[in-house]
Amino acid sequence: MNLSLVIPVYNEQENLPLLFEAVYQTMNASNQSWEVLLVDDGSRDRSLSVLKEYAEKDPEHVRVISFRRNFGQTAAIAAGLDHAIGDIIVLLDADLQNDPADIPIMLAKLDEGYDLVSGWRKDRKDNAFTRNLPSNMANWLISRVTGVHLHDYGCTLKAYRRGALEGFRLYGEMHRFIPVYANSVGANIVEIPVRHHPRKFGKTKYGLERTAKVILDLFTVKFLVSYGSKPIYLFGGTGGLLMIVSTIFMAYLFIRRLFFFVSVTGSPLFQMSAMFFILGFQSILMGLIAELLVRTYHESQRKPTYTVRTMINVESETRD
Repeated sequence: MNLSLVIPVYNEQENLPLLFEAVYQTMNASNQSWEVLLVDDGSRDRSLSVLKEYAEKDPEHVRVISFRRNFGQTAAIAAGLDHAIGDIIVLLDADLQNDPADIPIMLAKLDEGYDLVSGWRKDRKDNAFTRNLPSNMANWLISRVTGVHLHDYGCTLKAYRRGALEGFRLYGEMHRFIPVYANSVGANIVEIPVRHHPRKFGKTKYGLERTAKVILDLFTVKFLVSYGSKPIYLFGGTGGLLMIVSTIFMAYLFIRRLFFFVSVTGSPLFQMSAMFFILGFQSILMGLIAELLVRTYHESQRKPTYTVRTMINVESETRD
């Protein structure tokens, strides 16, 4: 199997026939083996019935996973990635705002040597104030914090080599941060403009509240990517800074006591200095505990601390 299309589905019964038509039109023109793996995320309409009909008509290409309830888009994507068998994986939405006709362009970009091709909805057909503006702000913030500069993290349409998806798991609302995780394992990433269509049927599943979730998830991603293997750098650095500030405050108080006979304990700086020192010491201890947890995690699961792109004249064996 060369190519797996992974499509999360939630209440899209009207869009599914048009989606299948577009997918077949695109994939039948290709010269590679393919499958489409659709994950029904607890739909409350007839989406699952429609998916079953297509799976029965074409078991060679159509595979369906159905959740017991709605777990969210990230869980649906994670399930699709776990069960996809293609060497190349393409994610897209079921609402037809992504265009399957863009898939060959993305595959051609992968052939140039990239590991991840990310879609950019340059001419986005959504509400400018409730969707586009918050999305642009979130994209700018994510790019600045993570160092992976993309115009459109929220675009589901992305193409991956399977190796770019190894070494991490998706939780919560983390699917939009896949490029950040992929970059952390050394993936070559490129972004290209893709078509974006207005929604024909149904209604969007996302609102302004999602922006707040993205910002909170960004803290988690930044910590996992930058400090997941060496948490002492964060906790120890913070603790050391607090102890330095505490030392400066205390030195100032003692100098003032020696030369100007001002009471040390009577100043609020004394309480602040003591508090900063205690917090700094605790932060360093937390960093050491986190280091023990990280080492336990890696060693108990034999999880490597590196990723290999290619090996030349080297046997792919691991030492016990």
